[in-house]
Amino acid sequence: MSWIIAGLAIWLLGWGANVYLSGLPRTRTTGLLVPIIFGVTLILIWECVVRGFDISPVLLPAPSKIAIRFANSTDILWVDFVQTVLKGALSGYIVGCGSAFAMAICVDRFPFLQRGLLPVGNFVAALPIIGMAPILVMWFGFDWQSKAAVVVVMVFFPMLVNTVQGLQATDSMQRDLMRTYAAGYWKTLFKLRLPAAMPFIFNGLKIGTTLALIGAIVAEFFGSPIRGMGFRISTSVGQLALDLVWAEIVVAAVVGSAFYGGVALLEKAVTFWHPSQRG
Repeated sequence: MSWIIAGLAIWLLGWGANVYLSGLPRTRTTGLLVPIIFGVTLILIWECVVRGFDISPVLLPAPSKIAIRFANSTDILWVDFVQTVLKGALSGYIVGCGSAFAMAICVDRFPFLQRGLLPVGNFVAALPIIGMAPILVMWFGFDWQSKAAVVVVMVFFPMLVNTVQGLQATDSMQRDLMRTYAAGYWKTLFKLRLPAAMPFIFNGLKIGTTLALIGAIVAEFFGSPIRGMGFRISTSVGQLALDLVWAEIVVAAVVGSAFYGGVALLEKAVTFWHPSQRG
């Protein structure tokens, strides 16, 4: 009962602190404190609920147990991070987004590709990953190459569609002005259309950050060497080591947030002129 009371007290304190901070003028400090307090409050309530109701660690381990397992398994988590993120997700992300950007230029240059390729892209994007992953694992083997192939398929078409849409964002008056300067296709592309397309391109890149990590992890469920985040999650569930499963989830959440945040910071630096980056 004492744990439940403590949880209620923590909830009230966190609620009151956030209500107070939300009423202050918005600054960088208050903007950081509100989500930090909210997250810490949730973790502490989680701990109190698990201990207060004596929930089995097989169903839901306490955050303290997850933290202990995380600290004791850093070598395993690092090996899995390298296999899944650095080899599978990152390589597939670079290849997929890079090839999609190049294909978008071709689609923009030759309109018949847009009429033929984009409908196929929409069809492929709608295919479930659990259907594609086993096929790609059989084609490319059980190591990281097959996971990279899954990531390429997942990020290619969102990046392609966003880039093509961005290249068409300029209006006719702007393009007519470039023609009055005797600017050809490539000069217009680099001087006008690509800069205008940057918000759309970064939107595709940000979508790809989440898809890349999800694709690499899920693909490892269908075949992997004895390392990788997806492999570790599937085997740990079978061993009822749920604290290690949650430790892997924490790594995935931190890496995914950092990956997305890095692309968002790059977007802010490149598209500082866009209205969405003001204020």
